[in-house]
Amino acid sequence: MPDGRRAKGAVRRRALLEATLRVVGRDGVAAVSQRTVAAEADVPPSAVLYYFASVDDLLVTTLREVNDRYCAELAELPSVEALAAHVAALDPAALVAEYELWLLAARRPDLRSELTRWDATVDALAARLAPDRAETVAAALNGLYLRAATTGVDAEAALRVLRTQD
Repeated sequence: MPDGRRAKGAVRRRALLEATLRVVGRDGVAAVSQRTVAAEADVPPSAVLYYFASVDDLLVTTLREVNDRYCAELAELPSVEALAAHVAALDPAALVAEYELWLLAARRPDLRSELTRWDATVDALAARLAPDRAETVAAALNGLYLRAATTGVDAEAALRVLRTQD
């Protein structure tokens, strides 16, 4: 029977990952340190290195978890309409952080597999929802994510873009 320590540890680990996203979104990857993340999560600085081998491990884990979440969400979308609604509901502040992590991955060969996994997920979704124009939909979706991060996008606009023929 669990004594609560595992659950408390999972909560604290999750808090550190969420704090990392907030720090990256607000101040960039370069601002991520043991102290800044701990302060953001309201935990002692030692907690960062208790749950993660290094600050780099924290960043990599955050990237992978963000990618896991988005890939799972996209795999479940049943229609182009649901995809447009999904894009419109994205949190711009969180997306800025996530894009910064994706750019980190683009600069690091050891993390490129996360970008490949994202592209494969987007390509599979586009092929499933719009087989006759999958490449266009995949490219449009990546553009819509960027627009959602910078200026926002509403569901109607996203749907118009996703329904555009080649």
